[in-house]
Amino acid sequence: MTVNSVTPPRRGARGKPRGRELEPVARTEIEALLGNVPDSVRHRRDLLIEHLHVIQDHYGHLALRHLRALAAFMNLPMAAVYETATFYAHFDVVHDDQAPPPAITIRVCDSLSCQLAGADALRKELEAGADASAVRVIRAPCMGRCATAPVVELSSKGHHWHMDHATLAHVGDVLTADELPTETVDWQRLEAYRIEGGHALLSACRTGEVSGEQLMQVMEQAGLRGLGGAGFATFKKWGFVRAEPRPRYCAINADEGEPGTFKDRYYLERSPHRFLEGALISAWAVEAEALYIYLRDEYPALHRVLRDAIAELEAAELVEPGYIVLRRGAGAYICGEESAMIESLEGKPGKPRHRPPFVAQRGLFDRPTLVNNVETVYWIPLIWERGAEWFAGQGRHGRKGLRSFSVSGRVRNPGVHLAPAGITLNELVEEYAGGMQEGHELCAYLPGGASGGILPASKADIPLDFDTLQAHDSFIGSAAVMVISDQDDLRGVATNLLAFFADESCGQCTPCRVGTEKMLALLERDEWSVAELTRLSQVMMDASICGLGQAAPNPVLGLLKDFRNDLEAQNVIVKA
Repeated sequence: MTVNSVTPPRRGARGKPRGRELEPVARTEIEALLGNVPDSVRHRRDLLIEHLHVIQDHYGHLALRHLRALAAFMNLPMAAVYETATFYAHFDVVHDDQAPPPAITIRVCDSLSCQLAGADALRKELEAGADASAVRVIRAPCMGRCATAPVVELSSKGHHWHMDHATLAHVGDVLTADELPTETVDWQRLEAYRIEGGHALLSACRTGEVSGEQLMQVMEQAGLRGLGGAGFATFKKWGFVRAEPRPRYCAINADEGEPGTFKDRYYLERSPHRFLEGALISAWAVEAEALYIYLRDEYPALHRVLRDAIAELEAAELVEPGYIVLRRGAGAYICGEESAMIESLEGKPGKPRHRPPFVAQRGLFDRPTLVNNVETVYWIPLIWERGAEWFAGQGRHGRKGLRSFSVSGRVRNPGVHLAPAGITLNELVEEYAGGMQEGHELCAYLPGGASGGILPASKADIPLDFDTLQAHDSFIGSAAVMVISDQDDLRGVATNLLAFFADESCGQCTPCRVGTEKMLALLERDEWSVAELTRLSQVMMDASICGLGQAAPNPVLGLLKDFRNDLEAQNVIVKA
């Protein structure tokens, strides 16, 4: 018997590549948008987020067909492009079966300061009155304008405009206009800055009149520390990076997303060239190959200011073209953490790295990197000009230096107040912030934004500075002071802060991703269990990768420690 064998067809055989086909029209559209990108750099992964911004600004969203075309344009896996695009809040990824978002987006800030000023009621009014086919209304985290709460942002295809002291009527008036207003900033130009002595220190550094060792010694004597939150000594950080092999980089973190913080915006809007001189001096001190500035996307006017200011420096031949690289964030609080910022600068999702190695050893592009805060470098030219003794001699209550306090909440005069380090909350409110608002009495305050914990009025005479608040389970951080009165809902304060942390968790580690959601659920109950909240807090603090998960429980622990009577008076049952 003869058996004829037949080879079965190979399972899964395809006559074309896997996945969706690349639409030629989409490829043409992407090449037209990004056509000025030289072939030599179009494949660079670190440009991915910049390219995504261009597409989002042009079309008002990111269609999957354009993401596929961008992946082909950059020679990147579609998975990498999609992962990055969906990580950031300011990118609207639209799937093939979805409709794009409406032409206009209204983002209502729901940070604590805006909540105290009525943002939640405003958002509900806007949602009720909006034409959903033309306008979408969404929540958004702190926009760095806490002194003018409540704040909304209106945007349409790359045009962003922020409204201070927002009202339903004012938003309606803007929507009926032909186009959105343009944010403008009256900033000090390069010529004016140089007339008052600007760039003298940078010139002296470059000519050898001032050495790196001399500069570090002055910063040490002045006591200048990192003013983004960590408070690490500036001269030590420079020294660590200088000890590493070249090439090295310098990166300035201007992504001040901590709720209640807006001091960096204050200085950048007034004197961008003093900031740029300080940043260039920092880069010079570590012999950096390039200087990167990572600016949060919520500051659209400042992007224009810094682009123009950098162009002035290049035209004046004070800096080589391309040495300063301005990069745009995309709505991720976690990128305030230095290693997450570096991941974002490299065109990736902003997820914190495991340490060691530290970014001073292996940072941007896997090279030693100096990361400084905006305000930190802003002070460098002034400290050199006026002397270390001038800066160090400004403190109170045994502390040294100056602090820029972003003050918001229930005070008469919110804003950025430059005050002596070590000033107390009572002194800050009475001497600088105009006292409490009429009819309000101090109940509590957050000395360092959402993550810095919460303290009662009975502790308003503690000096505010680095190292003075840890004994009270709190810290000053970025000096974002939010003042709460006896008329405010403490449960609402707690749920607002934990909802923020839950939204902004990058999701990389389970203790933070699950812990913030679980803690928020526990706080929304009528009865708070001290044992459950304390146990969960300990797990989050012990096991989270970065400061977000480690600090998220701070305000809750503060409420349990110092506010039990107040909570029970507001019908929150606290049980052991």
